[in-house]
Amino acid sequence: MSTLVVVATITAKAGQQEIVRSALEKVVPPSRAEAGCLRYELHHDNSDTARFVMLEEWHGAEALRQHEATPHFQALIAAIGGLAQVHVAKLTKLA
Repeated sequence: MSTLVVVATITAKAGQQEIVRSALEKVVPPSRAEAGCLRYELHHDNSDTARFVMLEEWHGAEALRQHEATPHFQALIAAIGGLAQVHVAKLTKLA
């Protein structure tokens, strides 16, 4: 089974950076503890203080679906809804 890599780019709206950052930081520990999680890393863009990038790797699509159904992930969605623009890319490693 191939792993699923997720690159989530979260751009906070003006003045919302700290709220968005705090919500993102809270989801990291419980996400890393999930059985299907191989990697869950939060990064901050050095050239744009409003942009955060979450690099994730999962045991597959089902592990990601289970993650998206967790209370901590749902709390994140509720916390940043309307405060940030989110773009999610789901990638399959070729080489």
